[in-house]
This record gives sequence, C-alpha cells and structure tokens, in this order.
Amino acid sequence: MAEFPGGGRAFRHRSGQRHVGRRIAHRATADAPVLDAEAGELVDLPGSARLRLHSPHPRPGSSPTGQGNRLWRVQMVGADSVVAFLERWGRPIAYGYLAARFPLSDYQTVFASTPGSAEMPSAGRGFTAELVTRLICKGVSIAPILLHTGVSSQDAGEAPQPEWFAVPASTASQVTAARRAGGRVIAVGTTVTRALESAAAPDGTMLAQSGWTNLVVEPGRGVRVVDGLITGWHNPDASHLLLVESVAGAELTQRAYDAAVAGAYRWHEFGDAGLLLPT
Repeated sequence: MAEFPGGGRAFRHRSGQRHVGRRIAHRATADAPVLDAEAGELVDLPGSARLRLHSPHPRPGSSPTGQGNRLWRVQMVGADSVVAFLERWGRPIAYGYLAARFPLSDYQTVFASTPGSAEMPSAGRGFTAELVTRLICKGVSIAPILLHTGVSSQDAGEAPQPEWFAVPASTASQVTAARRAGGRVIAVGTTVTRALESAAAPDGTMLAQSGWTNLVVEPGRGVRVVDGLITGWHNPDASHLLLVESVAGAELTQRAYDAAVAGAYRWHEFGDAGLLLPT
C-alpha cells in the first residue's frame, strides 16, 4: 500500500501485484488522473528508479470516461526490491479529506499478517485484540481469509478490480460447518465478502481456494454464504454499495445510510462502520 512522488507531472500509486515482475500503478496528478500515457513510457522515480508502463489495466479505454487509462501494468527498473523501495520512499495512500499524514501502522488492522494490499480493508479497523478476545469468549468463531485489496477507485461506476484472495481449508470447513449448524456467517468488510463468495460453490458449500477473483457481487447475483456484513460507508455510485445491497437488501441498506447521514458518521478508510443483519 503506497503512494510515492514521481518525476514531472504525476504521482504514482502502487495499486497491487498482478503477477511476478508486474505491478498495477495509478497514474495521476494530485488533482486528477493522467490518461494520455503510452505503453513503453518510462517514469522517473526517487532513488534513480523508474517505472516502465507495460499495458493498460484491465484493458485499453477502461477509464470512467472511456478515454485513456489511469491504471497500468508496470515494471520497476533500477530497484533491487520493490518492497525495499516502498519502505524507503513510499507512504500510505491518503485521501483529500484527511488533515494529516499517518504512519503505515495506523492503516493495518489487527488481522493483518501478509503484506500485499493497496489500501486498508477499513471495516476491520475497529477490531482490537481485546475485542477479538471478548468475541471468542462469548462463543463467536473468527476464521481467517486473505484478500489483497486493490485501490478504492470504483466510485465512478467502475467494476471492482481483480484482487488476490486465499480461503484456507480450515476456514472453508469452519464456514460450511457453521452454516449446517444453523449459524450465521458475518463478513468483516466488502473485501471479505468478495473472497468468501469467490470460494463458494453454487450450493453454498465453501471450498479451499486461492487466486485472482473478478467476481462482481451485486443484487442480481446475490450471495451464497454470507448472512451479514460489517462495513464502512461507501459513496452512492460505488460498486461496493451494490455488494452491501446484495447482503443486506436495498431497504435495510437505505435505512442504515439514512441513519449514518443523520448521525454525521464518518466515511472512508478512517470512518465508522455498521453491522447489517438482514432478517
């Protein structure tokens, strides 16, 4: 998860690892995307490193306007290690509503263990070690999954970007057993929902699975294993909101958002979260 200044007119956002040797980068100025980049272009970075633009992601003309691309598959040149480069020069992606910069540790949830996300899965930020312990003592089981979140760039009606996920066999068995026993499966965040649904068979049985998911969870598709959702608050035209409606239903989602607006809840990664349990 990083944002770092590039040479000339643009900032570069490291948005995720597509496969070995290639990353996804967001080409933008401080105010708007830069859409006229070309394949093969070299972008100067600090420390004598460079980015070589390889190809548009996920395809040419995929910006909201249909003209140009803000996301590119890139290769870093002149740096021994991408991780070391980001540790030296990078900083967490920050949005304009934040009045200050915060260290990377403030973006990591209590569940974080494997680096790879481009942004914080913010629904889990409210959990602490103490809260997790209290939940377990009350009989709530917590099962781990891995999903490397991409950039939250879907506020303009874009479909979610492909993301890497892994559902281990132990979690698949735990979720399946809970459902068979009449329990509820509560996903902590839209990213967790996407990962679980990507590993779900049509009959709701969970499978141990990992890889890149292109799944779009929306009301027409619905959900197979998730019964409830802990989530932050998303903009009205964000694809995340369609996922929330898939779990909670349009009516409950609208009521929750009306209450959030009336209560002046905070949006985005350092914002508030709610538990949605459809009846």
